[in-house]
Amino acid sequence: MRFNHLNLCVDDLNEARDFFETYLDLQFVEQKGAAIVVMSDGHGFTLVLSHLRISGGEPQQYPDGFHVGFIVETPQQVDQAYQAYQAYQRLISAPVELAHEPRNIRNTYTFYFTALNGVLFEVSSPL
Repeated sequence: MRFNHLNLCVDDLNEARDFFETYLDLQFVEQKGAAIVVMSDGHGFTLVLSHLRISGGEPQQYPDGFHVGFIVETPQQVDQAYQAYQAYQRLISAPVELAHEPRNIRNTYTFYFTALNGVLFEVSSPL
């Protein structure tokens, strides 16, 4: 058995698609109306973005500790990502919330940020 996809509920499909393409290197695969965007990491993992309000739902509140994690190869790439998110934060009206600068956490070099109406993200590299 292999874990191969995740469905993430978002309030704005266009914002989420742009965010994942621009800052997290996922590729757009297809869009199904105003309800779903399918994306790929190019390595066998599929991210499905579902627009919660289209189906009559309410904005999603994920539980404490829930997060979406991305691993890069080097600490320098973590620093580059952090700088990109700082720039992104200055450009949008609903900024990402950077929890802290990159630092060593449990044998990784990591930073966390919140975006897309409260989804916690992690970018890290092994030390």
